Amino acid sequence: MAAKKILFLTGDFAEDYETMVPFQALKAVGHRVDAVCPGKRAGERVKTAIHDFEGDQTYTEKPGHQFTLNATFDDVVPSQYDALAIAGGRAPEYLRLNPKVIELVRQFAGSNKPIAAICHAAQLLAAADVIRGKRISAYPACAPEVKLAGGDYADIPVDAAITDGNFVTAPAWPAHPEWLRQFLVVLGTRIEL
Repeated sequence: MAAKKILFLTGDFAEDYETMVPFQALKAVGHRVDAVCPGKRAGERVKTAIHDFEGDQTYTEKPGHQFTLNATFDDVVPSQYDALAIAGGRAPEYLRLNPKVIELVRQFAGSNKPIAAICHAAQLLAAADVIRGKRISAYPACAPEVKLAGGDYADIPVDAAITDGNFVTAPAWPAHPEWLRQFLVVLGTRIEL
């Protein structure tokens, strides 16, 4: 397996687990992962939030870790990456307002490169208008956005994931094992025990 170069897009108040776990897991299997956030440089940090399901109408939020970026958003050249991974949480709500982020997502989708999006990251996919006709999962509160963007919202269990072409999506961090497994398959990553 040749190591892939993956762009990992996150932001302030992205979900802690949806930032830390995929970043570390993708590196652990040998891929090069560049974590970026618009307006920040390599070495700077973003705040994360821990979202949990405690029986309320929506998730609860607590302060998470400080996550250190290892690349600079303004230096990103999409053609130099094999795939895009997008963290969920509240960050996508704001990242989707950034024209450079939208263009970045469109470039990856237009090149048919693998895109892994979890939880609220579907907001970026919808805003970039790249999911028309695709079966996409997301946090259930994002279902209307997926549908309005022409996607087929996949209402799957919170610990499941779905692949449709180059898109690998999941509803929330409990899906990490399946989401990451499917993303690794799309990347062509082979892990032998």
